[in-house]
Amino acid sequence: MVKVSTYFLMSLGAFGFWQSMDKLHVWIALHQDEKQERLEKAMEIKRVRAELLQQAKEKDTLA
Repeated sequence: MVKVSTYFLMSLGAFGFWQSMDKLHVWIALHQDEKQERLEKAMEIKRVRAELLQQAKEKDTLA
């Protein structure tokens, strides 16, 4: 009886550990995706800003 209950508890513990690691893995992946999206938005903003500055310089030289 002790062996059966020990096996059951170890199996339940392993299952709980596996589920928590799975949730942790998903959380890390989502966090990395959000970080990548923020970096992409920042790069897009820098690109547009540089483009607008270039257009402003061209207008100033023409005027």
